[in-house]
Parts: sequence; structure tokens; C-alpha cells
Amino acid sequence: MPRQLRAITASPNRLVALLVGAVYVLLGLVGFAASWGADFFAPHGGLLLGVQVNGFHNLVHLAIGAALVACGLAAAGVARTGNAVIGTVVLLLALVGLFLVGSPANLLALNGAGNVLHSGTAVVLLAVGLGADKGDSQKKGSEPATRTR
Repeated sequence: MPRQLRAITASPNRLVALLVGAVYVLLGLVGFAASWGADFFAPHGGLLLGVQVNGFHNLVHLAIGAALVACGLAAAGVARTGNAVIGTVVLLLALVGLFLVGSPANLLALNGAGNVLHSGTAVVLLAVGLGADKGDSQKKGSEPATRTR
């Protein structure tokens, strides 16, 4: 196994960031086909696997996905922080979505299925971001790396 791939799979945060990020990029891209013909900010867009999407919602999925992929390709600490921060943002989106469904202020075309998707994503990202890759060197009993000359 190549060293870079081994490093990614050794860190739950890097792996989850890459996987969830890839899914969100895919949702964002396919979402444009599902919402074709709907207004960019339409409160009721097209359906993608039960999730209502419009152009703006698709851009948000692409941005979330790109950020997660970037975090997953970075160091484990960056992925951990990214998962926690993005998980918090997605959780807030899910909570706000509860109040926006059926409202003319629903610029993201959120619906119940979208709120479930966002809530599930937030739980996964927060669980991994707050629980995994914490002080691995202390858990294994190894000393922190020191620089030698």
C-alpha cells in the first residue's frame, strides 16, 4: 500500500473527511441535473434521492465536499479540526432547516429528508472530529518526535 494511502487510512478523521467530502461533491454535481429548470434560490427545487435541492443548495454541497476533501488530504490534525468545524456548521444548517421547511425564506430548498441527511452528516463528522485521533502518541505510550541533527 502506498505511504500516502496508508497515512489516510490510519487516521479516521482523514478517511471520513475524504469519504463524506466525495459524497457531498457527488451530491452537488448530480444535484444540478435533479434541479434543472428550478430557480437558483427556489424554495422547492428538484428531488435527489428524496432530498430537495436547488442551485444554491448544490453549491453548498460542493463547497462542503471540497472543504472536507481538502481537509482529508491534509494532516490528521487539520482533518480533525475540519470535521469538527464543518460538522458544527452542518448541524446548525439542519437545525435552521427545521424552521425553514415550507417557508418562503427557504433559499436552500430544505425538506425533511435533507434535514435527516444533514443531521446524520453532522453526527458522523462531530463524532469522528471530537473523538478520534486525539493524542495518539500519548495513547500508544510513545514519546513525541524530536528533531535530530
